[in-house]
Amino acid sequence: MDSVHPGATPTLPFDSAAILGAGLMGRLLAVTLAQAGCTIDLFEAGGPDAEGAAARVAAAMLAPLAESAIAPPSVVRMGHHALQRWPTLLAPLAAPVFFQREGTLVLWHRQDAAEAARLARLLAHTTEIVPELPAMQTLDAAGIAALEPSIGRRFAQGLLLPDEGQLDNRGLLAALLATLQASPRVRLHWHSPRAIADFEPGAAGQPERVIDCRGLGARPQWSAVRGVRGEVIRVHAPEVGLVRPTRLVHPRYPLYIAPKPDKVFVIGATEIESEDMSPASVRSTLELLSAAYAVHSGFAEARILEIATQCRPTLPDNLPAFRQPRPGVLQINGLYRHGFMIAPAMLDVAMELLATGHSQLASSFDLPSELATASP
Repeated sequence: MDSVHPGATPTLPFDSAAILGAGLMGRLLAVTLAQAGCTIDLFEAGGPDAEGAAARVAAAMLAPLAESAIAPPSVVRMGHHALQRWPTLLAPLAAPVFFQREGTLVLWHRQDAAEAARLARLLAHTTEIVPELPAMQTLDAAGIAALEPSIGRRFAQGLLLPDEGQLDNRGLLAALLATLQASPRVRLHWHSPRAIADFEPGAAGQPERVIDCRGLGARPQWSAVRGVRGEVIRVHAPEVGLVRPTRLVHPRYPLYIAPKPDKVFVIGATEIESEDMSPASVRSTLELLSAAYAVHSGFAEARILEIATQCRPTLPDNLPAFRQPRPGVLQINGLYRHGFMIAPAMLDVAMELLATGHSQLASSFDLPSELATASP
């Protein structure tokens, strides 16, 4: 069967769909399907601000080579795909969204040189397996200072991962919301939790398709889904001049700092196999802030805007998946910590599956090219 060219508007074999969950995937699919001429009912257990979505508590880094430290080649290829697709997805939205591709800077202290060398070997191996990725560049103190003058010569060595990027996660969620609100094809249902059992796709008065993007909310129907806790701190730091996402190599808590508009920075590192949604601990908060201060002393005068925790929906292999529990129902889940990096790839495969029942793109990402009805 013909595939749907990424970015092209497909011809859909249905006119209406219900989408469950208004997080990142739910909003992206609702906008894309409405653009394709479909009438959408979007159901969300929470409100329009996505306060319960994992996407709200995220750094939204688009860093396939950097993430290859923990991610397999399939996810790396999804991330490379996303770097090309995000500008196309952002262009028609109702509001502009901060997006940059200034690369990722990787730094380390002298005592962590052995860990950095191990990471460099791993990244070099990734570029052999996924040759479309730009090769990393090694930097000395002068090279680091040229890229990030505000850091100066605090670090003797570093790596630049060219062309990697990031976007403003909350700006994107708001822009997707504004686009959906402006669409005559979309009906938004806030504080309206729904399950796939509430629908009979194709029956009289029912949507022709149901797409479940509820993340952890889908566990009653997808028992393998689990939560992996993450913690991030958002600060306002006028004295910090970092331009690009920066990662600090450390054997226990590899830190990331993502600069957002208006001198806001997202700082994170911790990942805990737990579905605990309680506030962050004093220890993890101190570790995050101390490590950030070690990168740039300007963080000492930063103002803490938020210390947030959230659980990311994750499957046993830490990989995303599609599932068809019954005809007319598509489930998408398991985006784990890579949501913004892999969402465009998952979106494009989903659109092919919905349009033709087959995805040629899926094989590039080690996803099944067709859906078989699965058991819970």
